[in-house]
Amino acid sequence: MKKIYVIAIVMIAAAIVLLTTAAEDMSTYATFTDASRSGERVKIAGQLSKDKEMYYNPQEDPNYFSFYIRDTKGDERKVVLLSEKPQDFELSEQIVLTGQMKGDEFVATDMLLKCPSKYKDEEVYIREEAK
Repeated sequence: MKKIYVIAIVMIAAAIVLLTTAAEDMSTYATFTDASRSGERVKIAGQLSKDKEMYYNPQEDPNYFSFYIRDTKGDERKVVLLSEKPQDFELSEQIVLTGQMKGDEFVATDMLLKCPSKYKDEEVYIREEAK
């Protein structure tokens, strides 16, 4: 067999592995109710419940951060993030968590934050001027 065929087969196999791995991460968003029913790894979008307790003690465990969020249906649950507390966490407008339900808690391994835009005031001003 020629070298070019072997290289082509290896590249096709690598592409299949990459696409399979990427497909696992392309899940749709769920609610806490959906996550409880399925028991699988899901993504949940929600807003931080600022009136509830947040716990983070890096001296005790730097990879444990707990807080409460409200999902898109209004259901509020405790979230345990197995990572450090992100900088400016309290300023986030929306939180997207990846993880699964364990009992009444959502255990998250990844988190994305949507922070407020520093251009928001300028955007409002421009829209008002356009009217």
